[in-house]
Amino acid sequence: MSHTADNTSVPETVGQALQYCFNALEASDACYGHGTDNPWDEAVQLVLTVADLPLDADDSVLPLPLASTAVERIELLLRRRIDEHVPLPYLLGRAWFAGLEFACDRRALIPRSPIAELILNDYQPWYAGPPPRRLLDLCCGGGSIGLAAAHYQPALQVDLADLDEDALALARVNAARLGLEARVSCHHSDLFDALPRERYDLILSNPPYVDAQDLADMPAEYHHEPERGLASGPDGLQLTRRILTAAAEFLAPQGLLVVEVGNSWEALEQAYPRVPFTWLEFAHGGHGVFALTRRELQDYGASLR
Repeated sequence: MSHTADNTSVPETVGQALQYCFNALEASDACYGHGTDNPWDEAVQLVLTVADLPLDADDSVLPLPLASTAVERIELLLRRRIDEHVPLPYLLGRAWFAGLEFACDRRALIPRSPIAELILNDYQPWYAGPPPRRLLDLCCGGGSIGLAAAHYQPALQVDLADLDEDALALARVNAARLGLEARVSCHHSDLFDALPRERYDLILSNPPYVDAQDLADMPAEYHHEPERGLASGPDGLQLTRRILTAAAEFLAPQGLLVVEVGNSWEALEQAYPRVPFTWLEFAHGGHGVFALTRRELQDYGASLR
């Protein structure tokens, strides 16, 4: 979808509203990173969502008129986005992850993990086991990773685990919205502590991994998210250490552990210099995601303790 040249102060069409929002966002100090990375994409998501149009609409929607109620709502959300620095998915109550729409509110982080690309690529080339039957989404938040996995693999049984009951309640909402309740179970658990003694083909985790300094320096948008979903001690590895010591016991023989640690990847390499972390590369951006097989977790168990 292309920019228009219209700078009207009171938008009446979709195209005018897009330009109006883009101009306001570009002139603001808004920070991006919750589903979009620039003011134009943010304007598109805001306007098309309020106008009840598909996000992949083409230029043919630009001349469509907007109802006055839609214009008022766009203006209200835009002002909150700019003045209060509320991330757009929280304002809209929805977020998109791996091509799917999820309910989104402050009970959990906004879905944005590059692990989405791994799911869409059937975990290749890193997973070498038989077709996966069981998957664990550890620290699931609103459930986006595990639910996307269940959606794209119709034979997959998925367990969602989180310590936060509010986040799990949101995950249950999303499981119902996607029609996945029959294949998805939610577990209130401090990592592995309250899980069934299951062997998973895949354990995917996007745990809290932000270190204390990065947390303090984060833009205002991130402080609208639950801190418990971001912070993980001085070096960002508090939870990752626990995952590494316990994961092998919950993996099938050819199972794979995948964990996102973001900017804490350097601290992880320094903490475990002998462990051969495989750092995943993504075509659509993202970094700080490692994979380890069950065999590697066992072979390097002494180094992980």
